Amino acid sequence: MTLFGFLVLLLIAAICGAIGQSLAGYDLGGCLVSIIVGFIGAYLGLWIAGRMGLPELFTINIQGKPFPVIWAVIGSALFTLVMALLRRLFTGTRY
Repeated sequence: MTLFGFLVLLLIAAICGAIGQSLAGYDLGGCLVSIIVGFIGAYLGLWIAGRMGLPELFTINIQGKPFPVIWAVIGSALFTLVMALLRRLFTGTRY
């Protein structure tokens, strides 16, 4: 994978992570956190889809590397929701 392809993959993961955080109504951090949440959401979303027997709805191929956009957004929202609930449980406050 070239540098340009890697940067595009990071950008798509950041957008998916930011959308997932917006859907969950909770912000875990900045741009770097959105990238991480986007990648975790992609893995989590694909795992959930595989367990339920659902197809990959919208996948972007970047130099042969597939990235499931819809499942990344759904997985990011679920991951953000779980992290927000855990943070609230341990700290007792919203932030």
